[in-house]
Amino acid sequence: MEYMGVIGFIFGIFGLLAYLEQSSMKKRIMELERALAAVEGTSYSENARSFVKAAEAYIGKDVKIEFKEDCGDFDIINYGNTKHGSCIINDVDGEWMIVRVVTSKKSFDKLIRTDSVLRISPKAEK
Repeated sequence: MEYMGVIGFIFGIFGLLAYLEQSSMKKRIMELERALAAVEGTSYSENARSFVKAAEAYIGKDVKIEFKEDCGDFDIINYGNTKHGSCIINDVDGEWMIVRVVTSKKSFDKLIRTDSVLRISPKAEK
């Protein structure tokens, strides 16, 4: 029975190391995607430009913002994307987006990276 605890501990350490390696890999992939988006002529650059153009069409409108896997913003997800709050895009450029989050008690602006956003869609009517 004592061996089971030791084996569990060893697998736990290996699991922790695998998690840390996977986490750093995601960061490196995001940095690579960001660098490729800055290079003209790549598909990443074309996708980034088309996303910014699409996001500009939503300036001043109430939208639902979905984030990429490890890029979420707590305030936007929990306050703005609900039916009781709203997210209004104030400005967009190549790298950043200013979003006004309006709740029943307060409103505030958030600055988020455009490459952290997976999808922007118009919010359903209340």
